[in-house]
Amino acid sequence: MATTDLDTLERDLLSQVEAASDEAALETVRVAALGKKGSVSELLKTLGAMTPDERKARGPLINGLRDRVQGALAGRREALAEAALEARLAAERIDVTLPLREAPDARGRIHPISQVMEEITAIFADMGFSVAEGPDIETDELNFTALNFPPGHPAREMHDTFFLAPDAQGKRKVLRTHTSPVQIRTMRSKAPPIRVIIPGRTYRHDSDQTHTPMFHQCEGLVIDKAANIANLKWVLEEFCRAFFEVEAVKMRFRPSFFPFTEPSAEVDIQCSRKGGEIRFGEGTDWLEILGCGMVHPNVLRNCGLDPDEVQGFAFGVGLDRIAMLKYGMPDLRPFFEADVRWLDHYGFRPLDVPSLVAGLTA
Repeated sequence: MATTDLDTLERDLLSQVEAASDEAALETVRVAALGKKGSVSELLKTLGAMTPDERKARGPLINGLRDRVQGALAGRREALAEAALEARLAAERIDVTLPLREAPDARGRIHPISQVMEEITAIFADMGFSVAEGPDIETDELNFTALNFPPGHPAREMHDTFFLAPDAQGKRKVLRTHTSPVQIRTMRSKAPPIRVIIPGRTYRHDSDQTHTPMFHQCEGLVIDKAANIANLKWVLEEFCRAFFEVEAVKMRFRPSFFPFTEPSAEVDIQCSRKGGEIRFGEGTDWLEILGCGMVHPNVLRNCGLDPDEVQGFAFGVGLDRIAMLKYGMPDLRPFFEADVRWLDHYGFRPLDVPSLVAGLTA
């Protein structure tokens, strides 16, 4: 092949390389030129039949053609790869100035009542308490009689209690008016020493800014041979200090009456009301937060326990009320209205698990 023919072949091959629009077209050009039966490969095969002088003259020309075609192929392949990358980057371009869409675990919210239950559980677990639970529908005997409510007590009246229709035996069950029936169930099923808290729903016929027909309570019960008022006072002080996250609290115990405890007391905690905001651990005002007392001997007897052998104390706190106090919620009713806007404002992130080490509301 003459030199002019090699030049013509080179121009033709290089134009094909430049015209290749993708990797597949470029590979077709490579095979046609440098493949086993390609045009350049066929020329290289002719070198073996040439005389030394002809090989010396033609060899550099044919090898040079091969090298230039290989270089053109490599350059075009790199250009196609860069173009593909640019196209992909353009297609997948993200405007980082736009606000980031929250992940599902960040959008969800834990209801304040659920959060407060977890906080209380963490506090009392640190003091050795376990959690006890019971049904929302209770017998009259467990809800009233076993807890030393005498016949005719006002709490048994229809205007306070939600009674269900009588069963086949003519007995009526009730929606429990407190979580105290679980105390009876626990004392009847477990031998002392007993140290439990009982969070759960309760029901009473009442509704206003600070009361709802369904609300939440948490009761505590300790039964052993030496439980006393001093132990009760320490437990409540530690609970209030940890729950309201203050260094120290001042409390006062006012005599009161509950059928299931004797003596009984209502507990006030010192607070400040300046500026319409309640702050605990400071100030000169007082705010009632819970009721407590030593378990009544009749209640112990009703559970098969001997009051001469064991004694104990119990306390109860309204979870909705202390949630309002701690987190500054002015009205109880939105707790149960399922308003997503309210929950977005007052709710807690799912991964904010209460811990006495990291902080209840870290």
